[in-house]
Amino acid sequence: MPSTITLQGFLFDEKSSFLRGAAKAPPEIRAAYHSSSANYFSENGLDVHPGIFEDKGDFKINQYFDIEDITASNLNGKNKIISLGGDHSISYPVIKAVHQRSGPIEILHIDAHGDLYDSFDGDPYSHACPFARVMEDNLASRLVQIGVRTLNTHQREQADKFGVEIIEMKDFKPESIPSFTKPLYLSVDIDSLDPAFAPGVSHQEPGGFTTRELLHIIQSIQGPIIGADIVEYNPDRDLNKMTAMVCAKIFREILSKMATPD
Repeated sequence: MPSTITLQGFLFDEKSSFLRGAAKAPPEIRAAYHSSSANYFSENGLDVHPGIFEDKGDFKINQYFDIEDITASNLNGKNKIISLGGDHSISYPVIKAVHQRSGPIEILHIDAHGDLYDSFDGDPYSHACPFARVMEDNLASRLVQIGVRTLNTHQREQADKFGVEIIEMKDFKPESIPSFTKPLYLSVDIDSLDPAFAPGVSHQEPGGFTTRELLHIIQSIQGPIIGADIVEYNPDRDLNKMTAMVCAKIFREILSKMATPD
């Protein structure tokens, strides 16, 4: 039976505002996923081996909006897609393609940052802006952000403008994970984790999730995940490929949720 899940990677960090390096992430995450130091099983006992998804490989991007076209092409005949970034700017064009295929979606965004700037350093498509663009274009009927711990006045105003539901890190409790009723897009920025657990990110923001807390959030999601991304891993800042293995673990758990019948 053909897989309904597509995997794609984007070697892209041109919209990063502080450090480059995230473009190197997809092959490192793949290598960690295939590492003989672990196996292909998720924690619920499902064998999420490479045969359960169609791997389209990694794409080097020439023009930013090529990401949307590539995603639309890779979604052809498929129901679900997971993307490896790359910086967080990839989420906007990926979500545009997912929305075009699936219609109204809800988004769960796990991140240290709100990524709601109207423009950052003069660039409305910066990795600090994707969810402002998503909400402007009415690509999501609901946006829930968890783990944010860097909100400034502008981003709070943007959140109010777009009706974003934010559970800041200081207020997070495991029982506060919301439920979703529509097809869900899950965006996981690795800097949602405390740097102690994931040092390989460009923006090391203290006070974040433990790896176990992040896994619990993913495992607690109810309803179908039709799209997901894992972004902002920067191999240049990693320590003994520790963050790569964390990304691979998160990848397996997301695959498991996608592959489990709704």
